[in-house]
Amino acid sequence: MPERTVGPRPTLEAVAARAGVSRATASRVVNGGAGVRPALADKVRLAVEELGYVPNHAARTLVTRRNGAVAVIIAEPEFRVFSDPFFAQQIRGISRELTAHDTQLVLLWAEGSGDHERIGRYLGGGHVDGALAFSLHDDRLPALIARTGVPAVLGGRPAAGEGPSIPFVDCDNRGGAREAVRHLVSLGRRHIAHIAGPRDQTSAVDRIRGYRDVLADADPLLMCQGDFTEASGARAMAELLERCPGTDAVFAANDTMALGALRTLRERGMRVPQDVAVVGFDDMASVALAADPPLTTVRQDIEGMGRIMVRLLMRLLDAPDDDVPASVITSTALVRRASA
Repeated sequence: MPERTVGPRPTLEAVAARAGVSRATASRVVNGGAGVRPALADKVRLAVEELGYVPNHAARTLVTRRNGAVAVIIAEPEFRVFSDPFFAQQIRGISRELTAHDTQLVLLWAEGSGDHERIGRYLGGGHVDGALAFSLHDDRLPALIARTGVPAVLGGRPAAGEGPSIPFVDCDNRGGAREAVRHLVSLGRRHIAHIAGPRDQTSAVDRIRGYRDVLADADPLLMCQGDFTEASGARAMAELLERCPGTDAVFAANDTMALGALRTLRERGMRVPQDVAVVGFDDMASVALAADPPLTTVRQDIEGMGRIMVRLLMRLLDAPDDDVPASVITSTALVRRASA
């Protein structure tokens, strides 16, 4: 079989000649510039397709003053991100929306102060047009982003009064928690425990507040600390059963900890929901529907929030002088299944 010969890479001049326009006109169309009549722009795009021309990134940047890339910063260890389906859903929403805007996703990890310094240098170096950051544990990362001057949107409410003013997207954590606990109360449960998430994250704090909104006089022993992992949920459930044997319901601050709680209850020979009812938070299908029994949980649109983050950032980039919402809070809804 004869070897296929690869010809020279098509040039912008060749595109212009094929379309019958000047090189400057071809450059404006190819690199996203404005001011070209639609009929001419169509000819240039057809020539690009016929010739297989690939635009030069440096030239596009000079014309549009954009890199066509956005940094997505996750303040968690890599192993946590790859093992927790929450992050997969959020990144999927972000990635799909960035793709719709012809923008590349650049994933960055922020596990410690050394990573913060590296990320600050990268953002300040002009490699990306903007930044998205989520799973925040304190105000250091927002402050770092603000210092670089890069437009940004946060995933999750920052702590009140801390850090710079950066737009954020979150769900109604407190309202969703209230709905979960009220559901357990409506079932006649009298000793309702809460497995909380890490208190350096506002989502966990807001879910604690929602629990206390309904059960202001709950025994403090019915509150147990987790870290949003399945193992912590299993440990917390075991601790609750030891110190509060009469526990007849549990609201876990996320589905993964609820899964750990179900495992402990099963190991102890306790029936769900007959002996202990369990409600989670997130409604991640890979967890909630695979649980035994299927998990009653509070649904938040994780992927949708990722998309909204990108849309807010694009508004900041396209029209920085326009009013952009300081926050977008999405709704939550209780999804009833067999665990409660």
